[in-house]
Amino acid sequence: MRNGGPIALVLISLSVVLAAVPGSAGPEKIAFPANYKDHVLYATVDRYDNKQYRELYGTREAVEAARSGKPIPSGAVLTLVQYKAQVDAAGNPVKDANGRFVKGDLVGITVMEKRVGWGTEYPDDIRNGEWEYSAFTADQKFNDKANYKACFQCHKPHAKQDFVISSAPGSLARRRAAPSR
Repeated sequence: MRNGGPIALVLISLSVVLAAVPGSAGPEKIAFPANYKDHVLYATVDRYDNKQYRELYGTREAVEAARSGKPIPSGAVLTLVQYKAQVDAAGNPVKDANGRFVKGDLVGITVMEKRVGWGTEYPDDIRNGEWEYSAFTADQKFNDKANYKACFQCHKPHAKQDFVISSAPGSLARRRAAPSR
């Protein structure tokens, strides 16, 4: 009877190597961030083009890094919560006393998450560093109909801000910062 030691060692080594290789690309990597409301609400945005009111949440470390101009760390989660703006009889967004859209029904939730080694599966023309994107329906289910390539294409020009549009220079003029939590 032959000793299985060398074969077992090869199989164990191969398993370790494969476990260290990043998994396949795709939005399924991201789990719904059920605790996103415990994160920092760092901005709210009125989108006139699609009549949406949006809330932007980020993990504390991500928001602190972005505000101080430091690299956003691995493990960062940024969550965009999209609501329909309430509209009047003419279809125009209703505004509150501060001139902001009044939040209506929840539309969906999109998430950016950064992890060491993520993104290597994407071609350079769309890769956004180590970020991955996912979208969820209003009932927190994975949205398999979302156009994920559009996420990468839209964020690609923002490489200087680590692909985070909400930290782009000049974008503060289009939104109002929310109070820190």
